[in-house]
Amino acid sequence: MIDIRKLKELVKLMVANDLEEMDLRDTDEQVTIRRHGDTVVTVPQVAQVAVAPQPPTALVESTVAPSVEPPIEDGVEIASPMVGTFYTSQNPESPVFVSVGDSIGEDTTVCIIEAMKIFNEIKAQCKGTITKILVANGDPVEFGQPLFIVKPQ
Repeated sequence: MIDIRKLKELVKLMVANDLEEMDLRDTDEQVTIRRHGDTVVTVPQVAQVAVAPQPPTALVESTVAPSVEPPIEDGVEIASPMVGTFYTSQNPESPVFVSVGDSIGEDTTVCIIEAMKIFNEIKAQCKGTITKILVANGDPVEFGQPLFIVKPQ
């Protein structure tokens, strides 16, 4: 049985970080918490007992082709330093920070990433020319995700 104090702390953590779902597992317990608006639904589950796998009787060749990502163009990547929402301009009425073909310096602001209602200006940190913008305005981005390709000078 999960401790109710732990459960309350998990719900507080979800609300504080604006999380929609949390799934926690250990060897004895599993709990899934989902938030829909102001309603929090908790689904405690007992962990399943692991069964030792049986040795295969025959080898089966896989017919699934491995996923192949398109190669990244030559150049330097400007990657996202955080998780958030990518914006190409200060606000909808403002011009975009950079476009393909623009020359940039190390201190050039290339975009804004909104994380937890804070708007963070992202600097290029390299010199060159923007050759490709890899993310659309308003798209969510992950930490380390490439945002731009820059041809270095």
